[in-house]
Amino acid sequence: MVRIYFATDVHGSDQVWRKWANVPLVHGADILILSGDLTGKSIVPIIKQKDGTYTCSIFGRDWRLKSETEVHEMEEKIKFTGYYPYVCAPEDVLELQKNPKKLDQLFINLMRARIKSWMEFIIEKVNTKEKTVIVMPGNDDEFAIDEVIKSYEDRGIIYPLGKVINLCYDYEMISLDYVNPTPWNTPRECSEAELEKKVKAEVEKIKDHSKAIYNFHCPPYNTRLDLAPKLDRKLKPVYILGDPVFEHVGGKAIRKAEEERQPMLGLHGHIHESFASDVIGKTIVLNPGSEYTEGILRGFIIDLSEKGVERYWKVEG
Repeated sequence: MVRIYFATDVHGSDQVWRKWANVPLVHGADILILSGDLTGKSIVPIIKQKDGTYTCSIFGRDWRLKSETEVHEMEEKIKFTGYYPYVCAPEDVLELQKNPKKLDQLFINLMRARIKSWMEFIIEKVNTKEKTVIVMPGNDDEFAIDEVIKSYEDRGIIYPLGKVINLCYDYEMISLDYVNPTPWNTPRECSEAELEKKVKAEVEKIKDHSKAIYNFHCPPYNTRLDLAPKLDRKLKPVYILGDPVFEHVGGKAIRKAEEERQPMLGLHGHIHESFASDVIGKTIVLNPGSEYTEGILRGFIIDLSEKGVERYWKVEG
């Protein structure tokens, strides 16, 4: 029996990453897969004032920090939620406001530094000679982080994009980071027609689809995995009688591939609210969802044998 622990959408949260690194110890997992949307969404300036104190705005309030210890504690709190703390002077903030390119470069530098620290942490906590560790970017992630992950391949971290990976028992896994269009114009999204081409290019690499695992960040359309709040033209959630309205937002190309090819297993993410499992014909499809801002790790444990998927279940904590 081989045990997989699959999680997605950590979005920069140090707390969630640390929990994921402890999964082999807690759950006895042999294979760790963290698949998609690794990076955070915002920089939080911690601004040094003339009187030696620091100020920042986060968690719905303004903070005044009176010592280096308090600054360090605030940095850790910010990292917990997935954001990037940035200690700076007032003039640095003004310069970034005037120079969007400089702000973009700072954001990328902070993302890359966080990913690098995470890779080091995994190698410290997990014996990559005994455990399989797979780390994949998703649609929200800038391409600049890929080379950081790749630089750790000789130390046991697997970057799965563009590859067919034999996980165990001759089960082959293919991976895809792209999703169908979103309202946020993320780095790795494309039209359904282009997504279908990308999916086709991957699935054609598989020898036996009955033994295949599709590690596609985008969930299949019209399943329990792709239900997200419906948004109006101003990108605000739509409510009817006080209840949020949900709609299917997954990839039709993903759905088509899984219907036609019937892989053994589909591993998906992207839609945080859809912590769910479903089936498409004989194909089991899973989405662990995400609650990264609360420091909660959500995942699926999947036990594989030579016969296929023996069992799977949700875990969180």
